[in-house]
Amino acid sequence: MYTKYKEDIQLMKQVGHNSFRTSIQWSRLIPEGVGKVNEKAVQFYNDYIDELIANGIEPFINLYHFDMPMKLQEQGGWLNRQTVEAYVNYAKTCFELFGDRVKYWFTHNEPIVPVEGGYLYQFHYPAEVNMKHAVQVGYHEALASALAIQAYHQMNLGGQIGIILNLTPSYTRDENNPADVKASQLADAFFNRSFLEPAIKGEYPQDLIEVVKQLDLLPERKAEDAAIFKENTIDFLGINYYQPRRIKAKEDLSKVDLNHPMPDDFFDNYEMPGCKMNPYRGWEIYEKGIYDILINVRDNYGNIPCYISENGMGVEGEERFINEEGQIEDDYRIEFVQNHLKYVHQAIQEGANCKGYHMWTCMDNWSWLNAYKNRYGFISVDLAHDGKRTIKKSGHWFKQVADQNGFEA
Repeated sequence: MYTKYKEDIQLMKQVGHNSFRTSIQWSRLIPEGVGKVNEKAVQFYNDYIDELIANGIEPFINLYHFDMPMKLQEQGGWLNRQTVEAYVNYAKTCFELFGDRVKYWFTHNEPIVPVEGGYLYQFHYPAEVNMKHAVQVGYHEALASALAIQAYHQMNLGGQIGIILNLTPSYTRDENNPADVKASQLADAFFNRSFLEPAIKGEYPQDLIEVVKQLDLLPERKAEDAAIFKENTIDFLGINYYQPRRIKAKEDLSKVDLNHPMPDDFFDNYEMPGCKMNPYRGWEIYEKGIYDILINVRDNYGNIPCYISENGMGVEGEERFINEEGQIEDDYRIEFVQNHLKYVHQAIQEGANCKGYHMWTCMDNWSWLNAYKNRYGFISVDLAHDGKRTIKKSGHWFKQVADQNGFEA
């Protein structure tokens, strides 16, 4: 994208995009995290944004996608409250530089991921297992989001600002079993409502507060923080959806060590018999989940305007499906997107305030853990041939959907 962005934007048009969700990289714009701005980065982002707009594509800009400047990470990253101040300064810089043209902003993409990956399950740096640190990191991320929202609204730039959350609905194994129901509610509190409620309601869910307090893990905070959360909620919500979470009551309590607590001490995951799976990711494919999220937002979160900001299917070895014309015939992706869009449409018909759908991704992309192993795009990227781009079958299908504003079910 950095060197081929003009070509890529033309391809976006060819697959029917009228908006594009992308990010500014903090460590590129302000390499030290604070201080000097990289003028080459400013020029690139200006050119990139202008090219999108010139081609009729509305930019949706996310401010943080796991790219902490290393100097700040060495000082504790999101554990350190000074990082919150640095982030707000970075956000203000972006608003000042690009806010005359960008009218849709997100403060974070999937803020639960640095919590889970960095401080619970060891799949992101610094790969700790420390729930106290996890709670503090999540708190500072949410606080940074609220302060960035405050700054944006004070600048009166005429746009909107929200947050992107990967919402993973918690489905109870047995709704008639109180222990299963409670376990599901706590899983939802840890992984969904921990960011959803501060972002929309300006306060943390009471059941989560009670559990964290019982474990003596409440984060360090200041008296004025509660008002900051309450007064600076999002204008709209970005929803990433890939898979559900299936929950049952904890069965083996002998493995619970409350001296070293983890969210998993309060529930077990289970695999629903007969479920449909994406074998390349090990994720359940449950299309109705996207409907359930939208109805939950409708009923419990003021029906706030929202967008599907990610939804997609990563597949390994897509070169197996190249036809004689050199096109990847990814009918599985067409089926995946189509079946999810049916449920988005149903939710909209029932009053959900969903304004749009961004597939992950427009083109094959580099992932944090697996690089280019699993491919997600409507457009293929051939790494062996200078990143040559080719529109997949799904991309041509999506262009028809966009042009017709729908498809035959």
